[in-house]
Amino acid sequence: MKTYTIDQVQDQLIGKKGTSNREIFELDLQMDLIGNAIKESRKERKMTQAELGNLIGVRKAQISRIENNVKNVTLETLIRVFSAMKAKIKLQIELPNLNSN
Repeated sequence: MKTYTIDQVQDQLIGKKGTSNREIFELDLQMDLIGNAIKESRKERKMTQAELGNLIGVRKAQISRIENNVKNVTLETLIRVFSAMKAKIKLQIELPNLNSN
């Protein structure tokens, strides 16, 4: 029986790193993780979606959409959500070192 590494399986099922399919998958995964972090943080603080919505000036339905599909949310809204929960926000951007030769 042949064995495969996790990288080989991901390359086969999702696409190799750098391909558009892989980038879309990884972005979707990151967005799901952000939505889950919002949901878990809210629950840890024993807040309802309606209470969080009231703090940032949106309806409960929008908090539900944010928790379940972060793709269509502005950065401003995400910052307001995390700020309302007194969360520390860090944004880290790493650009590849491009050689201009």
